[in-house]
Amino acid sequence: MFDFQRKNQFDFGTHMAADDRDIEVYRVKNESRQGLWTESLKLLRDVILIVAVLVLLGVFVAQPVVVEGTSMLPQLHDGERLLVDKLVYYKIKSFSWGHLERGDVIVFWYPRDPDKSYVKRVIGLPGETVEVRNGVVFINGQELKEPYLEAERNQSLPSFPLKKVDEHFYFVMGDNRDNSSDSRYWGTVPEKYIYGKAFFRYWNPSNIGFINHARYNLEEVKPDEIRAESDE
Repeated sequence: MFDFQRKNQFDFGTHMAADDRDIEVYRVKNESRQGLWTESLKLLRDVILIVAVLVLLGVFVAQPVVVEGTSMLPQLHDGERLLVDKLVYYKIKSFSWGHLERGDVIVFWYPRDPDKSYVKRVIGLPGETVEVRNGVVFINGQELKEPYLEAERNQSLPSFPLKKVDEHFYFVMGDNRDNSSDSRYWGTVPEKYIYGKAFFRYWNPSNIGFINHARYNLEEVKPDEIRAESDE
């Protein structure tokens, strides 16, 4: 019924690329190999660019640090991971990137042993005077309200004499005043030793988010109030 023999069929000839210049001829195996090689090169290029960007960010913009100890409780906990804004370390003429303010949580090299890093809160700025009376901080004679402190971690209420903060130096303290080695004991921090301002907590998962930097309104204290506290 059906004739599958080629002897009764006509050969219409072969069709070649030269017959029509608009026809593109693909060799599947060669094309697949070339496509795989091209995509591999693109992937390698993207990986190199990503690594380069991360390196630049780590060198000039942000750096991860690990909190060790409890001196910044309840704000920061032992073992937490932070990202530090390193722009505070760079200045362009009169414009300062990442300007430091009172209340900022900063990371710096410990002045007595630069191989160690500390994380504390900025309390006194260059040119100011800092005094601690019965656990209360006074800046230029005005009381500093610190709502981030917890009473249970600040029960010793020590007093420290008035200290003038030199230019290009900062007076820093831990939030856990009963268990913090800070400027009250070993002095101020040189500006050049401050290499970053903590701005984001990426670990512990329950506390992921931006660091809350306190902002202050200094309250003026009357002279008779100062004398009363000094007499205690």
